[in-house]
Amino acid sequence: MEKIIDENKQGETLVLEEKEGNKRKLFIESYGCAMNFSDSEIVASILATAGFNTTQNLEDADLVLVNTCSIRDKAEQTVRKRLEKYNAVKRDSNPKMKVGVLGCMAERLKTKFLEEEKIVDLVVGPDAYKDLPNLLAEVDEGRDAINVILSKDETYGDISPVRLNSNGVTAFVSITRGCDNMCTFCVVPFTRGRERSRDPQSIIEEMNDLWNRGFKEITLLGQNVDSYLWYGGGLKKDFDKAIEFQKVTAVSFSNLLELCAKTQPKMRIRFSTSNPQDLTLDVVETMAKYHNICNHIHLPVQSGSNRILMEMNRLHTREEYMALIDNIRKIIPDCAISQDMIVGFPTETEADFQDTVSLMNYVKYNFGYMFTYSERPGTMAERKMKDDVPEEVKKRRLQDIVDLQREHSEIRTKEYLNTVVEVLIEKESKKSDTQWSGRTPQNIVAVFPKEHYKVGDFVNVKVMDCTSATLIGEAIGLAP
Repeated sequence: MEKIIDENKQGETLVLEEKEGNKRKLFIESYGCAMNFSDSEIVASILATAGFNTTQNLEDADLVLVNTCSIRDKAEQTVRKRLEKYNAVKRDSNPKMKVGVLGCMAERLKTKFLEEEKIVDLVVGPDAYKDLPNLLAEVDEGRDAINVILSKDETYGDISPVRLNSNGVTAFVSITRGCDNMCTFCVVPFTRGRERSRDPQSIIEEMNDLWNRGFKEITLLGQNVDSYLWYGGGLKKDFDKAIEFQKVTAVSFSNLLELCAKTQPKMRIRFSTSNPQDLTLDVVETMAKYHNICNHIHLPVQSGSNRILMEMNRLHTREEYMALIDNIRKIIPDCAISQDMIVGFPTETEADFQDTVSLMNYVKYNFGYMFTYSERPGTMAERKMKDDVPEEVKKRRLQDIVDLQREHSEIRTKEYLNTVVEVLIEKESKKSDTQWSGRTPQNIVAVFPKEHYKVGDFVNVKVMDCTSATLIGEAIGLAP
């Protein structure tokens, strides 16, 4: 649930430049969080070296892959419908087509897809993408193929991802895989395994490569980026067994942030997703120290009730969270803060819900991602708790906090009226082909007339007007 789901990107098919000599065609769709879209880039890179070019025409594909999410039931239902569609095409017009499921859902529903429902030829978990060429050889021989083994050390640090559907300006760089925080509502530790971090040198190399190719902003990505810890490889939970040299030379998340900021001082750096229990103040101090680290922290809280937080196995209290917010604002006064919130978690009372409302009123987030609780098979909550909050109560509570967040977003966005903000131009505005659209360091969208500026420029924009989520202004020159 902490993974940001961008509804505009769900089901996006990826497009690559054709590689000469590749004869087979790959159609790949992605669902879920940014990690899944980043993983699809890794898969595309691996398959490009195995003879595949991408196609957006499903009927032409030799191989159809769907990269899946188990975070919400809605995503699973959508993927099932897509699998039905793939199989209809396979049956009616392209019998040689092979169908595979990647990612979190693959790990969770492996036997169901392959043996019981027989709707796929190939099932590949998040740590097994390097095995794809071998698995495809099995499929070509007429056998079903599966690899969902979770790895203790796979980070894909040695794979240079192919950038898919990219605007050529912003890119994701994965720095950790897996998660050790056993939140009772979340299936990620079971589908992506234990937490391990990527070699900082490979992160810097990827960052330098992106800069050389014209990218201007990266987002360091992980299930829980604040937990990043490199001590030569291995699981984070085994750090206490490391030798003394490994401990004293270990690289923490604040160390990595500083390394990235110094390596490419003109490149913007973001990170997602944070966990309140792991976000240490040295990270916030590093953000304050470097202009190119963006002043925005996505800090999921999930609930404002201490009792519900305990039921969720969130290892922070409401009071600790509020103190962290206070410290962030003290160190970086103009830092934007966004949230994830779940309503209707098992046993949530009206008083618990009002605790969430009061927390939101205290923080007044810039924006947020809000959900009703959706029971996920295999989680601790599903095994041990009854989903006992009526659906109509969940929907009403969700609407209440969505409305409240809209009010807060408007308050926060209006704070920028009559100020000058730095905007990185990413694309043409959706609403007008005469305007550019980009984001401020606080991750707020800004639009302004195109004039002589171009995609990839950093521009100072005077904010003249706004909606609840978008700044509207005029460019006053390139940012230094």
